[in-house]
Amino acid sequence: WKLFVHRILDTPLPMAMTSRDEKSVAVVGAGLVGSLQAILMAKRGFHVDLFESRPDMRSHPELGGRSINLALSLRGREALGAAGVEEEVVAMAVPMHGRMIHSLSGKMSDQAYGKKGQCLYSIDRRKLNELLLNKAEETGKISLHFEHRLTRANLEKNTLFFDAMSSAEGEGGEKEGESVKIPKEVKTDFVFGCDGAFSTVRRQMMRYGRLNYSQEYIPHGYKELTMPPNKAGGYALPPNYLHIWPRQEFMMIALPNKDCSFTVTLFMPFDKFNSIETEEDLLEFFMNHFPNAVTHIGVEFLVKEYFHNPTGSLISVKCRPHCMHNSTLILGDAAHAVVPFYGQGMNAGFEDCLVYHDYLESFDNNLAKAAAQYNETRCEDAHAIAKLSKDNYEEMRSHVTSRFFLFRKYIDNALNWMFPRSFVPLYSMVAFSRIPYHEVEERSSRQRRLVSYSLSAVGLCSFGLGGYLLLRGCGWPPSRILFKLALLVVAYNVKEKVEDLLHIDI
Repeated sequence: WKLFVHRILDTPLPMAMTSRDEKSVAVVGAGLVGSLQAILMAKRGFHVDLFESRPDMRSHPELGGRSINLALSLRGREALGAAGVEEEVVAMAVPMHGRMIHSLSGKMSDQAYGKKGQCLYSIDRRKLNELLLNKAEETGKISLHFEHRLTRANLEKNTLFFDAMSSAEGEGGEKEGESVKIPKEVKTDFVFGCDGAFSTVRRQMMRYGRLNYSQEYIPHGYKELTMPPNKAGGYALPPNYLHIWPRQEFMMIALPNKDCSFTVTLFMPFDKFNSIETEEDLLEFFMNHFPNAVTHIGVEFLVKEYFHNPTGSLISVKCRPHCMHNSTLILGDAAHAVVPFYGQGMNAGFEDCLVYHDYLESFDNNLAKAAAQYNETRCEDAHAIAKLSKDNYEEMRSHVTSRFFLFRKYIDNALNWMFPRSFVPLYSMVAFSRIPYHEVEERSSRQRRLVSYSLSAVGLCSFGLGGYLLLRGCGWPPSRILFKLALLVVAYNVKEKVEDLLHIDI
């Protein structure tokens, strides 16, 4: 009857009783970023209405969705720490100290991510989301509204319009099976759009202001598979690594799970996926490119999973601004969906929440001022991590097997050991620091030039010293060593220059 009265009077339906001084905010999207943002806002004293278009995943285990395993890094951990859940999340995860590279011959070689003690954490997306939803309920200041699909918004009046699904009969409700679709109007003080790459909140922002937006599908897709535990019930591969099968044009990765299985993801161009039509095609492809993986997955299980699981697309989204009217702000994939090759999609989204949380602290909970400052600083970071993520795909599927890549990694680590504050490798800046992404990109470019110039000087000195020793009759062996070093340095620098000029990878 309350709903009926509000519909007759054409007034917004109040979502929760709040005190006169307590502001209410709405978070649209109860995924990872939306759930965390709701918790952080509740911790700052706001009442939060958290809306999700899907049913509650905790009571619907049959619901699917994206399940690419997540790699939690420092940025995400600090955001979870601010929400008071970091320790619980880390306990659910498997640490990964580096990459394990699988050659075509089956040889495995490890590459540490960073210094001793630095690692990423492999965690299941669904379990993490369920944990955050539970924590949101426990605050007592967050009202969860599932099966509420945002249809439109009046951002000038901070009013949201939903189609809410209910099992109850409602006057004028449109029935869909046993459920009833009920229009709902909600008034709030501030709106956070955390509703993913195809955000409805962002679409509404585009109606109300000058918002620049672009999206790009890369020509590669992904398919998820599973590597079960071995016959003894343990891990089929060393567990504390992100396993990579780099094959130049495509690659496969495997992340460990707590149950001793691995979540395996195959990334490759769609035309490659389309060329695999039969069981024979699949087995021939895998035996040619990933023979040791077939042994661990099992032929029958591989065939079943490959043809049952869908092939997903990978999209990159950029937009500016992220804030409208200082009363609506988009976070996470809604503002900057990125391809998953740096493992920073979730981490960047969590850091969005933490950055805004810090600005609220600076501006004494002034939502509008915090949003304006966030918008000034965060857009550049979003664009930078989108570029870095695409670039890292090249590294993962081809460069990790290159001698030039290993040589450069050795040089970077040596310089970082000598100058720990001044020279930090690119991967360490992204995964193990809070340096803003746009500064990471700028710093990495400067460091790359510095290494290139330094190696040029080393090459010239080596060549000159080698010639001098040869002329002085010191013998060929020491001169040959210096000449080889000079040639290696010259070859490396030529490769770098060609890539920069032609924008290709060698």
